[in-house]
Amino acid sequence: MGTEGTTVLDPLWRGLPAQDAGSLSGSASCALPPHFEAVRAAREFTRVTLCGWGLEGECDNVTLAVSELVTNALRHGLPCAAATPADPPVRLHLMRWASRLVCAVRDPSREAPVSGNPDAVGFSEGTAESGRGLFLVEAFSDSWGWQPLHGTLPGKVVWALFRVASPAT
Repeated sequence: MGTEGTTVLDPLWRGLPAQDAGSLSGSASCALPPHFEAVRAAREFTRVTLCGWGLEGECDNVTLAVSELVTNALRHGLPCAAATPADPPVRLHLMRWASRLVCAVRDPSREAPVSGNPDAVGFSEGTAESGRGLFLVEAFSDSWGWQPLHGTLPGKVVWALFRVASPAT
C-alpha cells in the first residue's frame, strides 16, 4: 500500500488519539491467489505474523476477521476473468502500532461492502447469506470500514482495526 496506504487508512483514526506515522512497529503483506484456498493461507500468514509480533492472544479474533475479509474479497471483489499470476488480485496487509493492529484486504472491485444484520427477518433462513462475514468482523474488531482506491491501484481496501495491548517495556 506504500504512501497511498496512509491516506487510504485515514478513516481508521477517527475518534482515536493521533498516531505518529513513524510509530509503525511492524507491517507484513502477502498476495493471495484468486482461489478459496487463499483463505487458509491468509489465516496462517496472520497467525505466524502475530506470533512473531508477540500478539498470540489476539490470534483468534484477528484470524477470524482476516478469514471473513479475504472470503468477501474473493467472493465479491473479483472480476469474472481470472487474474494473471503476475498480478494477484487480492492482497492482505497487517500493520502494527504500539496499541493498534490493522488488517486490510485490497481487491479490484470498487463496490461498497455490505454488512448484514443476522437479526433481520429472513437473514437466518439462508436467503441473506451475504453480509454475515462483515457482521462478524464488526463484532470481533473495534471498528471496520472501507475506502476506494485512487490512482494506479484499482479497487478498494476493506479494513478492521483492533486495539491491542502495548508491549511491556
